[in-house]
Amino acid sequence: MSDDEKYMRMALDEAQKALERDEVPIGAVIVCRGRIVGRGHNLTETLTDVTAHAEMQAITAASETLGGKYLTDCTLYVTVEPCLMCAGALGWSQITRVVFGASDDKRGYHTFCESPFHKHTEVVGGILADECATLMKQFFKTKR
Repeated sequence: MSDDEKYMRMALDEAQKALERDEVPIGAVIVCRGRIVGRGHNLTETLTDVTAHAEMQAITAASETLGGKYLTDCTLYVTVEPCLMCAGALGWSQITRVVFGASDDKRGYHTFCESPFHKHTEVVGGILADECATLMKQFFKTKR
């Protein structure tokens, strides 16, 4: 198993935590030099806060762990393509890599612009995409 798959599985574990809270099941993990420095899952319903996305929770946790606002030398693993808000925050953080599972053709950043990330950020999509997408589809199937 590659490191990308290993850490995406951890992001899927975070997504499962969101699902258990009846939140949209998106999870995120931030890794810096082989160490997990931040985790998060959607908490928008729990906190009644539209900005409480998994990525934002993980960014805050990583910044606290590292003691600074920049996430250079870090990789974010997130189960679904970041929205424009999260992608913008990741751009401001100067994160080195963003790895996502499933694409989001309705609200993913790519529907609004080519790349809101820092110019040196590497973006990789499609890691465990089927598993990530299935979790989302199952959640929304129960809501309809």
